[in-house]
Amino acid sequence: MTAIYSGISFKLKSKTTSWENKLKLAHFAWISRQCLLPNKEQVLLDWARQSLVAFYKGKLELKEDIVERLWIYIDNILHSIKFRTLLKNGKMTNLQISLVKIINERITEFSLSGPQRNISAVLSCCHGILSTPALAVIYTVKQELMVAFLSQLCQLACMQPEAAVVAQLFEVIHLAFGRYLLIQQQQVNPKRAFGELVGHLFQPCLVLRHLLSVGQWTQASQLQGQQAPSWDIRNQIEGVLQGGAFQPELLSSYKEELLEQQQGSAKVGAMKSLLTPVHTMLAKLVDIACCEPSLQATVVASAVALLYKLFLESYFKEGNQLLCFQVLPKLFGCLRISHLQEQQLQALSTSDWTTELLVVEQFLGAVVSHNIYNIAADRIRHGEVQFHFYRRLAELLINHPQASVPAWFRCLKLLLSLNHLILEPDLDDLVSSAWVDADVTECRTKKAQEVLINALVQTYAKLRQVPRLFENLLGVICRPAAEELRKPVLSCGPSTVFRECLLELPPNQILDTWCLVLEKFQSLVLPCLLGDTDLALKSLSLSSVLHCIMFNMRSLDNSTPLPVVRRTQHTMESMLRELVQPLLHLLIDHQGPALAPWQQKVSDSALLLASTWAQVDTMLTLNCSQYRSISVPIADTDLETANFPSLLPGLERKHWKKIEKFTAVFDSLGKYCLEQLYLQKMKRTLMQASFQSEEALQTLRHDAAYILRSGKKRMSQRTVASWDGHVGTVNACTYPVAHWHLIASNITIFISYLCPDDVRYLADILLQNLPLGRTQENLADEEEPCVTFEKLSLAILYSPIFPEMQSLHSASLMGVIARCTHILISGAQNDVGLLHQQLPWLFEKDHTVVAYWKKRLVNVGPESIEPRGELAQNLLLLVNSGFPIELDAGQLERILELLEVLSVLQLDSLLAPYHVHSFLLLLTMAITSLGSTSSSLTLQVLMTCYRLLDRLQSGRSARSVFRIMYASDVVEIILTSLFKASGQLLIDADAPSWLEFLQVIGSFLEHLMQMLVQMKLSLVVNFRKIITFLSSYKLYTEESSGKLLESQKYLGMQLLLVSLTKSCQVLGPFVKDQKQHQESVEVLRELLQQSILQTGAVLQLCSEPAAKGWHLPSALLSSATTLLEADVAQHSGDTEAEISKTTLSHSALYQTVYSQILSELPSLAGNLPSFQAAVRFLTLFFLTPELHPKEDSIFTSTFHSVKEVLADPDVSSEVTECMELHLGDLLTQMLVVGTTEDFRGVLQCVLQGLNISNVWKADQQTVLSAITLLQLLLNCPLSGEQSSLLWRACPQIIVALTLQVREACQEQSLLLPVAGPVLDVLALLLRQGEEVIRSPHHISLAFSALLTVPVDHLKLSEFGSVISRIHNVLFAILQCHPKVMLKAIPSFLNCFNRLVFAVIHEGRQKHKGNPDDLTVILESARLIERMYSHIAVRAEEFTVFSPFIVSQYVTEVQKVTLYPAVKNLLQEGIYLILDICREQDIQFLRISLQPGVRDVFKELYNDYLKYHKGKHEGEKRYTA
Repeated sequence: MTAIYSGISFKLKSKTTSWENKLKLAHFAWISRQCLLPNKEQVLLDWARQSLVAFYKGKLELKEDIVERLWIYIDNILHSIKFRTLLKNGKMTNLQISLVKIINERITEFSLSGPQRNISAVLSCCHGILSTPALAVIYTVKQELMVAFLSQLCQLACMQPEAAVVAQLFEVIHLAFGRYLLIQQQQVNPKRAFGELVGHLFQPCLVLRHLLSVGQWTQASQLQGQQAPSWDIRNQIEGVLQGGAFQPELLSSYKEELLEQQQGSAKVGAMKSLLTPVHTMLAKLVDIACCEPSLQATVVASAVALLYKLFLESYFKEGNQLLCFQVLPKLFGCLRISHLQEQQLQALSTSDWTTELLVVEQFLGAVVSHNIYNIAADRIRHGEVQFHFYRRLAELLINHPQASVPAWFRCLKLLLSLNHLILEPDLDDLVSSAWVDADVTECRTKKAQEVLINALVQTYAKLRQVPRLFENLLGVICRPAAEELRKPVLSCGPSTVFRECLLELPPNQILDTWCLVLEKFQSLVLPCLLGDTDLALKSLSLSSVLHCIMFNMRSLDNSTPLPVVRRTQHTMESMLRELVQPLLHLLIDHQGPALAPWQQKVSDSALLLASTWAQVDTMLTLNCSQYRSISVPIADTDLETANFPSLLPGLERKHWKKIEKFTAVFDSLGKYCLEQLYLQKMKRTLMQASFQSEEALQTLRHDAAYILRSGKKRMSQRTVASWDGHVGTVNACTYPVAHWHLIASNITIFISYLCPDDVRYLADILLQNLPLGRTQENLADEEEPCVTFEKLSLAILYSPIFPEMQSLHSASLMGVIARCTHILISGAQNDVGLLHQQLPWLFEKDHTVVAYWKKRLVNVGPESIEPRGELAQNLLLLVNSGFPIELDAGQLERILELLEVLSVLQLDSLLAPYHVHSFLLLLTMAITSLGSTSSSLTLQVLMTCYRLLDRLQSGRSARSVFRIMYASDVVEIILTSLFKASGQLLIDADAPSWLEFLQVIGSFLEHLMQMLVQMKLSLVVNFRKIITFLSSYKLYTEESSGKLLESQKYLGMQLLLVSLTKSCQVLGPFVKDQKQHQESVEVLRELLQQSILQTGAVLQLCSEPAAKGWHLPSALLSSATTLLEADVAQHSGDTEAEISKTTLSHSALYQTVYSQILSELPSLAGNLPSFQAAVRFLTLFFLTPELHPKEDSIFTSTFHSVKEVLADPDVSSEVTECMELHLGDLLTQMLVVGTTEDFRGVLQCVLQGLNISNVWKADQQTVLSAITLLQLLLNCPLSGEQSSLLWRACPQIIVALTLQVREACQEQSLLLPVAGPVLDVLALLLRQGEEVIRSPHHISLAFSALLTVPVDHLKLSEFGSVISRIHNVLFAILQCHPKVMLKAIPSFLNCFNRLVFAVIHEGRQKHKGNPDDLTVILESARLIERMYSHIAVRAEEFTVFSPFIVSQYVTEVQKVTLYPAVKNLLQEGIYLILDICREQDIQFLRISLQPGVRDVFKELYNDYLKYHKGKHEGEKRYTA
């Protein structure tokens, strides 16, 4: 091989060697270690370079393929690890300038003629050079090469090359910009940097940045996942522009160009030598040639926005405001819209307007945010140069309205925020183009329009010039225009801001505005209204404005000045006589056979004003005694007249009949307002003293019926329209929603005066519009705050007063029941007539329910058995023989939706007839045959039925059910049905839905049996029947062998087990509590014994075969626990000695369950109910000595299992916390049974777990288990010897806890999981050891542990927990160890001050923060205040230290600004410390504190004297 490489230089340069062989030879020479050519890297690189240079200079002819391979060869060398290793080790390799030049030439060629074949290889070479600092240094030496290279790269990217090279190109651009930024930062000549930028880079950089901003490449996913994302390159371009054009050294040039030229003070010679950076850049900007002509305008637009941003970032500071403004008109002049007034360009398209208005918005936003425009300075010092520019801009925007562009509205809003005088000369045109005549439909544009209108109203409200704004608004409304094309003047947004502003205006301003609207209405609209549809529409617009003013103004009251009251009264009278009555008479006097469109609009306008006038008149009458209404009192009208609204004087009864007839034709605003008038009349009637008279009641019933029936026709037609809640937007489409809103919001007034048919209609509408399957929370999450049928119906249903409206509640209940019965009847399998005989309650109408069940309940006497038995036997027969109703999946889903509605109704307050009817219906649904439906749907329906039955039987009329059926019959019917249904369910016995169903049915049976016991309803009869039925169930008697039961039978066995368990659970405590040996009690005791025997037998049948005997499923452990508890209860005498002598019924069963629990206890911890049942079983097991195993120690076995649970890392801390009470009870019983040696073993286990080596071994769970065990021990009642052992080990425990805290606090991840529980148990230990721990050394150890706990830089979730735990430890020391505190006060204060400082630091006002976070800080501040109060109680000990406590507080508070709520809490605490300060302490603080801190203390002490001490001294005077 050595021979091959001999004379390699000669062979590479030889003309006889083919280029194919030369390339192969060069390649193998590069990769082979046997080629020992001196300076091989330089030789090979120079050969390839010289070959390419010779080719591109025309001295050498090469094939295109050879040229590309030469580029690839150079690229392979540049990117090879070998080459980079050599460079890293310091070997010099010279990269000739000629190679860089031909690279630049190739990039230029690509940018001019488009990408060629070898572009990828050339770009890869560029990447290799730029990514290697030792090679890239050539660009630093020859800076002009880098500038030209970067310029051509940008131009090449702007040509948008093919996707294959885009990613590679942008990586090179990213590297090139990074290299140029380093060169630019080292540039010492700012003018040279500026010249390079403007001369070569300015245009291509701006074009490239624009293309990147609009996502030209990312849209095609060509740059996704690359190392040089577009945003990074954009930032680099901005850095290049800022470093070249906006250097600090160029500020003087900008000032000379922008300020001195503006003042005209520069000389001609000086003008020639100016750098004029702005003029130079703008000249380049408007002459961009490196992009397509279609892009030029958008590139310029994005460029001027960027240049202004960079200019402000570089040069804005106080004093440079005029300079920062002067550049703005020049940049604005580059936009096309700046020439529109000069008519140099044709009209622009909407997209062009959008682009340029977004730039103008950025300009104005920057002016506002940087506070560049100062009105006074501009007027006094600069001749209003800024104001005139903004005025020209405002004229441009208003003269060329673009209501479809959101940025147009935002620009006007920004101009308004600068100075309202900018827009005021064109206020009428602004109101017209941006408000009244603006055709806005798109949501974003509408939002921008509302923001502008809101700002406009708020501005003129603050200026107290609302009448001027309304004058322009009314002038625009009254202009000749196509009124039908206009949108409502006051939609939801503007009306809301008007309401807020009108409340703040003085009364005279509101009255001026009110009178102005009346004047315009009377002078411009009313005289020519007849027959003119356009004027009729204008009258409606003016009416909505007048309604907004009158409805939202502040009401008069008795404190209002009399002139204002008189003027208001005069305005009201004038409005009624000169506007409302003429409008109504115009409507009445010109009715023809066919109603014209203008008449409908006039009726809407007239009735809107009439209802508004009536409501405002009533409000003023109620609130202001000086106001005198001219309305005729209702009490003075006769009955027939009272059937029509009489709130407006001057109109006779026949006129109202005509109006009522007229409005009935249209579903419009007029009909809605007429309903409002009737409602107002009802309210006026109810305010009369004689509202309970027969005439008044008849009037109220008539008015309520009219309002309800007015929209009855439209309400029967289902609609999905929504309404914004503003009266001006009521039309034919939104009228049904507005009508339903009127009824729903005043339903408490209507409901008492509606006939039964109307109440049923109301309930029917309510149920029709309920969004089944959606809750109130789901609808509240919708974005638009609109009013819909669904929201209103849900609001009524969930209202707390809905159950109080008994008629509507009952009608709604019967409506749901009627829908349910309809579904049930539709599922009848036989003749409906036969079903009527079998289940008559399904065919009862709501008006017959009360009478039917009242009669049945009266006929059933206390001793009557036949009716009760007959009903139950019929139902039981139907269940056994096949229920006559079967429902399919669709019917079940509809039933389920109705049951959800029924669950919202409060079933616990029903009257007895409704209660019985509902019970029978729910019972029918629960026992109905469910057909071949899915098991999940079946279980869901059954669970819902039994939950509702359970809730129903917890109501006040629960006893009425037992007057028609025995409770035992109910249990038999339900269980018979469930046993049959369980045989059809295809579901696993351990499925979550099945286990949940067992809980539901168990809860229902338990409550039903408890009701029997509480009410003492034939206990012996009912329980005998229940237990006899359960004992006679056939499945478990047939299965005597141990083989595996079928799935369906196993479900039935579980149901049987739950039923028997509940009978034991209810009877056991009852029998145990009976002290008298009555015959009935003995019978119940025998029944309990029978139930226990059957439960044990079924429990064994429900077990699973195992290697040793059988295994009980974890879900059934609660049954075993209940069985043991009942078994103990039935043998219980008066003393525990008698308990120990009894023989339990299932001793072998209990011992097997005990063994199973011990082996499975850690795995049961994942299922909290099963775990609780297991722990409860163990506790009961310890109470029965006869069950204890003889060969093993029950204490040792159980403690081992408990320890495994506590040490299991899969058991979460939340589960452990939930189980602490049950584990505590178990440990208490264990300690009673255990010996002293057992207790020593427990203590040894605790100390071993707290060993510091566990932390070093990262055995966190062992430490936590020891902490939990110690906490349980401290909460257990201990015997004398056990207590002595514990407190003798206390010093060792405290030392171990202290070491644990120190180690845990060194890692942030262990702070809450380990240090938190350690602090909890430390506080508990200190509290429990109040009389035992006497050594001050141990307390000082606690202080040292607290000092290691970090309280700064914590997450807020950690902060509250840590502060609370440290506080608890300090409080335990302060309260329980007063003698130790005498010498430990400095240590105590040291720990406590850390808490104070931490709360002050977290309680400071932040620029960003979640308001919810303040709750945690307030809780911590409350703890600090409480500790201050405890310190103040110990005044004799802390008096000496009180000035230091105050000094520490004010010194820290002086550094921050606290939230007021936090400050108040801390001050309340420090006031208590000031109470124990002596006068000389106060003087000491005034003298010794630093000046800034002294001011804080002075303010604090003054507040203390004013708010605290004065009050305290005042209270002392009344203290005995």
